[in-house]
Amino acid sequence: MTIKEHVIKEIVMRVIKSQDYRIEIVNLINAEFLQFAIDFFKKIVTAKLNAQTITIEWYKQAFMSRNLSSDEIAINSGLNKKTISNMYRSATKQIVIEASNEHFETLYQSIQTLVENEQDVDLVLTIKFQGVSVDLNVSESLIVINTLAVKRAALRGGLWSTAGKRAEKYIMLSLCHMYKVAPKYYNAEHFIKNKSLLVDREIDFYLNNGIKDFKCEVKLMGQGNPESADAIIARDSDVFIADTLSQQNKDQCDQLGVEWIACRDKNGYKKFGEILTRLGIPNEEYKGDLNIDLPIILDSLSVK
Repeated sequence: MTIKEHVIKEIVMRVIKSQDYRIEIVNLINAEFLQFAIDFFKKIVTAKLNAQTITIEWYKQAFMSRNLSSDEIAINSGLNKKTISNMYRSATKQIVIEASNEHFETLYQSIQTLVENEQDVDLVLTIKFQGVSVDLNVSESLIVINTLAVKRAALRGGLWSTAGKRAEKYIMLSLCHMYKVAPKYYNAEHFIKNKSLLVDREIDFYLNNGIKDFKCEVKLMGQGNPESADAIIARDSDVFIADTLSQQNKDQCDQLGVEWIACRDKNGYKKFGEILTRLGIPNEEYKGDLNIDLPIILDSLSVK
């Protein structure tokens, strides 16, 4: 799933400037969902014009065809690919097709039963496109509504996770540029799992003072999230950077001897310079203007 370059830049700038970054992801979810809804409605109109009713077989042929991608088939059946992967421990196209067909038949029967039991409810969804208008009955409308709900849930889960991971590296790189840390004192190379090791966990970023490497963990999470302690323990982190940390989170870091930064604290980013100095990493105190410097830094990093 593609995260637009400007969104990553906005997330990084907001985090470092002690601002909430979540609105950027919410806006992206809204934009992608609305575009999906419009495209889906267009497909419904086109398909509906060639059929009198949306029967289970018609819908499966039009929206769960083998010619579609695995993601499209899953979403159109009322599932998402990640759910199928968790259920069957695999997400090959054949498994997606089988799981989607099985689920959609169950969904369709549930809708039919509901419609029969709730005969007082009348729902008509009218879609107009390029002068053509089609009406969907109760069953048809519920199928469409369910598909849209599943798609939004899938977008929400995927974008929150992907945006956070994409932004983490650039938060660290931006801080290093702000404090004039030379490239030889940090490592942001892409993690490659060492299969020879029984346990090899991904490390977001390394700082080093020319003698020792310091593992850095970045988490864009909410206040009081217990995942913070789990993450730094699992990865044996030396430096922990988060959007928000509760006092308990901070106390846990102190007890574990882990340097921490809570970016949402007032001027939270300034602790980075103090940490660099304590770790013996050459740096220069940052005295610039974040509004001016961050866009320039992020452009130079070629955010993608």
